[in-house]
Amino acid sequence: MYVATVPNRTSPPALLLRESYREGGKVKTRTLANLTHWSPVRVDALKRCLRGDFDGRDEESAPVSDRMVGVLFVLNALAQRVGLVAALGQTRVAKLALFLVLARVAHQGSRLSTVRWAADHAVAEVLGVTAFDEDDLYEALDWLATQQEAIEKKLYRPYVQRTGHPPILVLYDVTSSYFEGEQNELAAYGYNRDGKQHKKQIVIGLLTGPDGEPLAVTVFKGKTADPRTVAEQIERVKTRFTITDVGSGAVSIE
Repeated sequence: MYVATVPNRTSPPALLLRESYREGGKVKTRTLANLTHWSPVRVDALKRCLRGDFDGRDEESAPVSDRMVGVLFVLNALAQRVGLVAALGQTRVAKLALFLVLARVAHQGSRLSTVRWAADHAVAEVLGVTAFDEDDLYEALDWLATQQEAIEKKLYRPYVQRTGHPPILVLYDVTSSYFEGEQNELAAYGYNRDGKQHKKQIVIGLLTGPDGEPLAVTVFKGKTADPRTVAEQIERVKTRFTITDVGSGAVSIE
């Protein structure tokens, strides 16, 4: 295997992980992965690995890094595969938003504990984002709120390309999440599915395709009744996702 640099007239060169093989007596090449969006540090590390620079190291050898790589590396690869990396972009705040998603899968802690968790993982090497604190992560959350519609549209386009057509059936589910505190502009007292009395909550509506892949999520005030959320979701299906054939059975509450 080797990393190939492929020139591009109007864009930076593409970096591709390739391997050579024989078929019918002829040498052929196939591409295993597109590394174009990898950080230079990661690409250089992979090149060194393929050259064998790390061969022969034993347990007493000095470690290559004092931070863990595997968890973020795998989750980032999955995020690239489903189009999340492309939908978020490559700005610093976008990378912090991506880190929040990946850390939520692996860590599931508060913003402060996530910063501490990041100290043990190769965030700079894998995601290309340098030192940050919990305030930076809260700013990333604010940015996500302003960019939600644009991000959902960017994720929807490749979904239609993969399936070949807009979804014929759209599934809709409603849930709620309660709060211990009082200071939340959307939190209100309402029907609590968790059986938590005297707790304010928010209502969350999720739209998915027939295969269960999420298309959009909306947060409503905690006192919003389930049926009242449906009309807004039907309008979203018609306008944002340009699904014009919407009937009474096109959106169902599960």
